[in-house]
Amino acid sequence: MKEEVQTNPHELDEETLFVVSQTFKALSDPTRIRILNLLCCAEHSVNDISEALNLGQSTVSHQLRFLKNLRLVKFRREGTTLFYSSDDIHVMNLLHQAIDHAKHE
Repeated sequence: MKEEVQTNPHELDEETLFVVSQTFKALSDPTRIRILNLLCCAEHSVNDISEALNLGQSTVSHQLRFLKNLRLVKFRREGTTLFYSSDDIHVMNLLHQAIDHAKHE
């Protein structure tokens, strides 16, 4: 009879490790944190985000592209304007837990 090899139930596969590390990479940048925090409650255009956070439109577009590639934000088109919103409630919860932790005395 062949003995089965037990794997560690807490061991992570390479894909999971990569996704987790990319998620934390996304949350490690102050500009991306500010953008995600703004998008948590409502959708905004690049213009809106740029004005609300006092950032250049190219900076905002670059960061949104990064976040979109990780599927943390999504967009919808209205005419020529793209409106962005959060796309992952789990990551938004993680972000807000980190914010609450940072504010805790």
